[in-house]
Amino acid sequence: MASDYCAPSSILIVGSGVFGLSTAFSLSKDPKFKDTSITLVDRQPFPAPDGSSIDTSRIIRPDYACSPYTALVSRAQALWRTTFAAAHYHENGLCITASGPSQTYVSSSLSNVRELGTCKIEELHNAQDIERVTGVENASGAMGYVNWSSGWADAEGAMRWLRREVEALTRVTFVTGTVDQLLFDHDSSTVSGALLKDKSTLTADLTILAAGAWTPSLLDLRGIAKATGQVLAYMPVSAAEEARLRDRLTLLNLSTGMFLIPPSQGLLKVARHGHGYVNPTTIRHPESPSSLPPITVSLPLTHIDSPGQSVPAEGLKACREFLSHIHPSLCVPSRPFTKSKICWYTDTQHGDFLIDYHPKWKGLFVATGGAGHAFKFLPVIGDAIVQCVVGRMPDEFKGRWEWPAERVEESMWEGDGSRGGPVGMVLSEEIAKGGAKL
Repeated sequence: MASDYCAPSSILIVGSGVFGLSTAFSLSKDPKFKDTSITLVDRQPFPAPDGSSIDTSRIIRPDYACSPYTALVSRAQALWRTTFAAAHYHENGLCITASGPSQTYVSSSLSNVRELGTCKIEELHNAQDIERVTGVENASGAMGYVNWSSGWADAEGAMRWLRREVEALTRVTFVTGTVDQLLFDHDSSTVSGALLKDKSTLTADLTILAAGAWTPSLLDLRGIAKATGQVLAYMPVSAAEEARLRDRLTLLNLSTGMFLIPPSQGLLKVARHGHGYVNPTTIRHPESPSSLPPITVSLPLTHIDSPGQSVPAEGLKACREFLSHIHPSLCVPSRPFTKSKICWYTDTQHGDFLIDYHPKWKGLFVATGGAGHAFKFLPVIGDAIVQCVVGRMPDEFKGRWEWPAERVEESMWEGDGSRGGPVGMVLSEEIAKGGAKL
């Protein structure tokens, strides 16, 4: 398709998160689309307060067990360090640890970053090694390694930076509105845009669906992608504590999923990159609401939907126990978390992104499946998406980003091996057991 690609006269992007905003940026700079009108719609004014990329911090690491992702993050890091929101990027290093089966992922990741030849690596063989390099009082994990060339970024700060860059190009029309459904023409199997909740429409020759964890509400993605919720908790720290901890390594235990990022803006963040909570929700069939029966899918439930939302006690307990173990002098019982939220991932069977044209609906391109990893790719993922739009999917991601050949029962999904913690949790059931009012 690439050699004879003819750019559409209009493109509608649904979603202003990592995939959507970066795609708008790349389209705006690409000469092939100089005559294309670009519209980006999001349900919330930017930045969406419950968007997964709007947060104090996100880990930036090439430490993947899958070498193509390692290489792609490495290219992103070159930009993080120089021209892309560099003021929001901090390269403190990352300590990855594990115990038990997760050691396989750690070993593969270590091999891949070594193969890059650009990372400063230090192997950690025991708990004493972990305590020495991280400065924690008690080790989390039995073995691992440090990549001194990994870091973290102020996620909201970087997204605000990118939004300003897109606006400065004056190519994109931004619309605030909730998409009620895509405009499906069943006779021609074509999507021609979106119908909003206020009954207005946005039409386009090409619709790029990049709605993050909300994507399964607009397209039948059962067995392909689902939303899972992850717990984040924040504890205020003093200026002196922040100064003492800000240059520490980020710590990620792949067996438990627990991680700790150095404090910023007066807050210490503790979170879990785990299997998460599902939120089964019965909705009308998004592709044919009048003729097909309703479907049940996992969708986000955030503090925007439910202002009194409480984070499950199970999740906050895990965060407190992790912090109490590694920093008992910091996490005294009388010192509470004062803020928490649920961050919604868009998971896929193997943790791969889904970046491809829909096999049935002409005029529809889908960019989703961040699986809790997408933010670190922010400087390069838009260009990669546009490559796929014009029919030049990177060779190393063929078979990974393409539309899956079959739908797989979600209970059978293997993931990418980087998730830890409990499995099979349903959000409503966990909240019923007890929430945490902060």
